[in-house]
Amino acid sequence: MFCLGIIGIFTLALSKLSAQHVFMERKEFIYEGKAKQVYSTEDPNKVIIFYKDDATAFNAQKRGTVQEKGIVNNKMTAILFKKLAQEGVPNHFIDQLSDREQLCHKVEIVPLEFVVRNVIAGSMAKRLGIEEGTVPPNQIIDICYKKDELGDPLINDDHAVALGAASYEDLKVMYAYTRTINDFLKAEFDKSGITLVDFKIEFGKDANGNILLADEISPDTCRLWDKETGKKMDKDRFRRDLGNVEEAYFEVLNRIS
Repeated sequence: MFCLGIIGIFTLALSKLSAQHVFMERKEFIYEGKAKQVYSTEDPNKVIIFYKDDATAFNAQKRGTVQEKGIVNNKMTAILFKKLAQEGVPNHFIDQLSDREQLCHKVEIVPLEFVVRNVIAGSMAKRLGIEEGTVPPNQIIDICYKKDELGDPLINDDHAVALGAASYEDLKVMYAYTRTINDFLKAEFDKSGITLVDFKIEFGKDANGNILLADEISPDTCRLWDKETGKKMDKDRFRRDLGNVEEAYFEVLNRIS
């Protein structure tokens, strides 16, 4: 078993912290990414994350706006991160402060993206010449090096260690969390009539060196297909100019809510 005692204690501590409603306000601006802004608070170990409506695709080569996307992604992440904490996956989420803001533990992001593929789609289908929609006989986990100027290249574990992005022990922990997250999300979306095709997640380390799930889980970071119709309900509607992006995002939120 994977350190269940330690994870259980840490999860309980996070749950108690989340239950304590402490007023926090934005202080200094820290960072702005493609979809979020990060601000400091009076607590040096906590930050406020603001979710924007900006949309990007193809390593930010395509840009646009999806109305109220930030509201959907904030609410959906809050719902799923709370449930994942109960499943033994510690994460940076503390509390939802408003439609667009979250209070989170401050973490140093590990410069890796973990991509889980339950159904072949997107870049893997193109890269390997596999028909989109093919269900592989195994669970596939890719890791990518978070480096915009390099196009977030696909790497392996040895590369990650050589780059100083993570240690082998860090990777072991993050892979274990990733598999737990996938099992949970597949079941959660399945109950809502949605197939979890693939998704990407990120991790960070808090002030004590604990590895926490960070960033978000939303239609921006997941491929989600309606189980009955196969309709795309995620950012592919923006990437591929399919239209009705806002409607798809809100439908996903309504189903999992």
